[in-house]
Amino acid sequence: MEDLPVHVMVDILSRLPVKTIIHCKCVCKKWLHLVSDSYFADIQLSRSPIGLKIYHYSEKELMGRPKLRVLKWVEVKDDVNHHHLHHDPLMSLDLNLAPIFQDSQILLMGSVNGLICLWQVCVKSDNIYICNPITREYMILPRQQYHGKGYAINVHCFGVSLLSHEYKVIRIFQRVLILPRNITSSSSSSSQPSLLEAEVYTLGTGQWRSLGHVVYKINGFHGPYLNGHAHWSIVVDQDSLEEIYAFDFDKETFKLFPSPPVETIQGSRFHFRTLAVVKGCLCQSDTFDSQFTMWVMKEYGVKKSWEKEVIIKKSISPSIDWLMSGPIYPIERLNDGTILMVYYQDKLLIYSPKGRTIANSELFDNCVSGMLYCPSFHKLQNFESERVYVF
Repeated sequence: MEDLPVHVMVDILSRLPVKTIIHCKCVCKKWLHLVSDSYFADIQLSRSPIGLKIYHYSEKELMGRPKLRVLKWVEVKDDVNHHHLHHDPLMSLDLNLAPIFQDSQILLMGSVNGLICLWQVCVKSDNIYICNPITREYMILPRQQYHGKGYAINVHCFGVSLLSHEYKVIRIFQRVLILPRNITSSSSSSSQPSLLEAEVYTLGTGQWRSLGHVVYKINGFHGPYLNGHAHWSIVVDQDSLEEIYAFDFDKETFKLFPSPPVETIQGSRFHFRTLAVVKGCLCQSDTFDSQFTMWVMKEYGVKKSWEKEVIIKKSISPSIDWLMSGPIYPIERLNDGTILMVYYQDKLLIYSPKGRTIANSELFDNCVSGMLYCPSFHKLQNFESERVYVF
């Protein structure tokens, strides 16, 4: 092995399972150096198996143990004739190992090239973190203080510029104003008084930059990243031609983005809308109290390419009444058409279009959220001007 050229060693090691590569780092200093190199990280990422990153949490203390806050990696074995989900507990990352994550709520904001963006929401802090569960590194982005009356609802997206290859976090403050008692707002929900301001953080710079005002109010707390853009569903506005808002990570500009045909159901008491990326395509999911639908954009940026691929009606089974009472986030589509979905930060679901059935994966107890994830060995220490911590 010692006589092999370096490029051959890199080629061999990069093809091994992630867990085996981690063990290889302990064999000798030469292998440790190879695996820690950015060139190896790029090669390994190009061959990295697609899986899921599940945030499993619980607000209850059991048997004197701290509240559960664990990032778990689920491998998706998608063979020709069958598929299954595999979770190795040894590949989990317990966030409680860092005191700063204790007694707080964590939301997954997105993952790019093996790096994960986390948003910490608690009374004492409102922080954004970038971490790599494989190298067990994390960094804390500088906190921006909110100044002004009322309160702010934050919206995020984590992505990378296609031209400069810079990693960025976009954040939008939706600051709800408090009106004097003698002034009332319009009855339209799209025109409630608010101030929308955006800022962007480029990893390695150590500071946020203001992007000024934003035109449209956004639904949810985060948006999917695809093709160098962030995507959000916006609050319906009579002046907007589309219902999706996009941010270009290269130009750092906003624009309306082609959305699928408007869908309404007479008499529906509620409507939850979510955006996701499935098999490299932008998807929009709409949940009403009587049915769930999923639209897929077959050709990126082309409005006519939107197709409705999934329709799940409550009438097919009385046992899925609960499914229509919260937002659903598709994560991945398998080779046989099976779709993995997360229901309302609660359950990891498996939908089979052939049998038109939905089942709980039962890999974890309740209280989970998840997203598509490709493990990588990219080191956060490569970003200059950032202070990096290790779990």
